[in-house]
Amino acid sequence: MDPSDNRRFWAERSGEYSPDYYAHRGPDETSEAIRAALDGVVAPSDPILELGCSAGRHLAHLHDHGFESLHGLDINEDAFDVMAETYPDLADAGTFHVGAIEEVVEEFDTDQFAAVFSVETLQHVHPDATDAFAEVARIASDRILTVENEGDHREGDPDVNYVREELPLYYRDWDSVFGDLGFEQISAEPTKRDTLRTFRPRER
Repeated sequence: MDPSDNRRFWAERSGEYSPDYYAHRGPDETSEAIRAALDGVVAPSDPILELGCSAGRHLAHLHDHGFESLHGLDINEDAFDVMAETYPDLADAGTFHVGAIEEVVEEFDTDQFAAVFSVETLQHVHPDATDAFAEVARIASDRILTVENEGDHREGDPDVNYVREELPLYYRDWDSVFGDLGFEQISAEPTKRDTLRTFRPRER
């Protein structure tokens, strides 16, 4: 699957793994873990960006717990219609962008967001679009959180796996990715099926 096909696949996704699919599952333990990682580090008024926010269940959890400046980015335009129906308070309060990560993040200012996070989203960025990771590091002033499926290379997993034989999932060493971009990992903890890693900038 080339980059344009990859983007089209997610932009038009319906059914399983679509915005509607995730919206009705609601906030979960991952939402809580993200909030816990940000509490006491990011002020309620500090801007936070979720990459691949879908219908916004994780942002809705942050909004319900007092975070005020919430931003989301998703390639699937339908995500924001679903958000308006499912989480109307978030839809009214937040700022949202439609487009591919690698295209939209270039438009943001350096250090524009106190925290940038993703949940099972960066794992789908095509290998030809990984320059986007440097842009993520550029726009995050205090924290980057990744909640991604990393596979297990000790077990011989390939660099890419296919979910349902159609969804490409790229396994990456996020400690190395963001370590090479000026961030240090300060925690790593397992979630139900992923790893939540928290990064902060080294001295700039």
